[in-house]
Amino acid sequence: MALQGLPALRTLDLSHNPLVSVAAGAFAGAPLLRTLQLNQALLAAPLEEQLAPALRNLSLRRLELAGNGLRALPAALLPAGLEELDLRNNSLQRLAAAELRSLEAPGLRGLRLTLGANPLSCDCALRPFLAWLRAAAAARVPDARGLRCAGPPPLRGANLLRLRPEGLACAAAEGGEPGRLETASYVFFGIVLALIGIVFLMVLYLNRRGIKRWLHNLREACRDQMEGYHYRYEQDADPRKHTILPLPSRSDVLF
Repeated sequence: MALQGLPALRTLDLSHNPLVSVAAGAFAGAPLLRTLQLNQALLAAPLEEQLAPALRNLSLRRLELAGNGLRALPAALLPAGLEELDLRNNSLQRLAAAELRSLEAPGLRGLRLTLGANPLSCDCALRPFLAWLRAAAAARVPDARGLRCAGPPPLRGANLLRLRPEGLACAAAEGGEPGRLETASYVFFGIVLALIGIVFLMVLYLNRRGIKRWLHNLREACRDQMEGYHYRYEQDADPRKHTILPLPSRSDVLF
């Protein structure tokens, strides 16, 4: 009943208060409340369970939940008509496909999210969120260009919007699909190709005399073959030039 008698209250900031619980009718006395700030509220129970009954009958336009250790999108706390949701500095690793579908509900299609300073894990499970983020861009996530990966180590610090879906790491322990080449894999693949090339050059160098002798023999064989062709061509090129010798006479045979 703390807000009874404040029917015109439109903005309420309860950030940085060690709230233990929020009653279901805590905001019933402020029907015109449009902005609620609960950054680092340190609620004892899970935030959704605490706030869902209290926000059920409100028509909020902005809700700030930064710094509350959230691990998932609090879909139960999103009233229809909400325009801005601040989820910065939480523990979100990704937004799952079901959570993304909840953002496409008729009353939330214009909702803008701020997601900075969350430990986003750039693995296979992030692909639906990455596809949604590319499509939504600044219209839905104003700080999208500043989002960076917190893991895995090869992609730590990488800009999220510059990643390709096939470049996301897939951890076998998480049941992800077969891993595709990522940045570290390309480097390893290049090193393997370089080693193969070095071994091939060493084999050529160690066998240079045999290769040189083989090339010499091949050249001589080709030269002999070509000389044979030239000789046959010179002999048979124009049969009309051949001279017909007369048969020897009987006297020539006798003497």
